[in-house]
Parts: sequence; C-alpha cells; structure tokens
Amino acid sequence: MNTSPLTLLVMGVSGSGKSHIGNLLAQAIHADFIDADDHHSENSIAKMARGEPLNDSDRQGWLMTLADLYRDYREQGKDVVIGCSALKRRYRDMLRQGAPELNILYLHGSREVLMERLGGRSGHFFAGEHMLNSQLADLETPEEAEAVRLDIRQSPEDIVTDFLSRSGIQP
Repeated sequence: MNTSPLTLLVMGVSGSGKSHIGNLLAQAIHADFIDADDHHSENSIAKMARGEPLNDSDRQGWLMTLADLYRDYREQGKDVVIGCSALKRRYRDMLRQGAPELNILYLHGSREVLMERLGGRSGHFFAGEHMLNSQLADLETPEEAEAVRLDIRQSPEDIVTDFLSRSGIQP
C-alpha cells in the first residue's frame, strides 16, 4: 500500500475540461482540488481578457506558486489534484519541483470540439479563437510515459475511471 500522498495534474488547453474532470477526480480519491486559474496574477488575467496570450515570463511565478502548493500538500501528507494547462514540458518539469512523483492526466481534444466548448462558456476571462490557437501552438504533447492521454469526447465519469485504472490509483 502506498502511503505517500497523491499529486495529480489534469492538463490540457482551455476548453478541455480540466476543472470539471479535476473536481470529479478529486472527489473519487477524496483529495482537494485546486484550479490553477485561481492563482493567476491580476496582470495575467487582464492580459488574457484582452485576448493577449501569456508568455513564459508571465507563467513563471504562477507555475512556481503551483509547485509550492504541491510541495505543501506533500509535506502535510494530503492528496491533491490541480487542473492546469501545463502546456510545455518545462512547465510540467517546474511543477515536478513540488511533486516529483506527479501523475498526469492529459485531456486531448480536436480543435473543433474545443472551440465548440469555448463557445458555450460565459464569464470566463479566457476567450476567443486566437487564444485557443495560441495554446494549441504552444502545446508540447506529453509523451506516453509522462501522462495518460484521454479523449475529451468520452464522458467525464469514463475519463476519471479510465485514468484511475491506467494509473493504478485506487479510489
């Protein structure tokens, strides 16, 4: 039996379902869920709301905050799931500074499905085709050994069940 706390990342571009799936996953394993969007700086939120993509510099402090959250949870012996875009390999490596044994669920979807989902959103600071295109251009798809890749066309419940099964995590 594994007694070390679970550190999970639900990653993907905007519209992939990170928050919804992350919440369901956290419920399934009795962990806390953290939405990485809640930890963006006011400047970054304003920038995205203007339709300006974030750059590596904009993301640096945000990613370090998330790595610190993983570290804090590990030190407290508590399980945590974070929903975060984590688009680039170096971003995921930064997160591993706080969670070396990070389990990653990569939510993959076609551009068409993602645009349809984003079109149905209201009240979110991330909007627009240009912003999605920017994220898709930045995305460095995780290798099979790094993450479990699941298609967002599956039901959320099936995604959670499939991820837990493939990861060997007992709910």
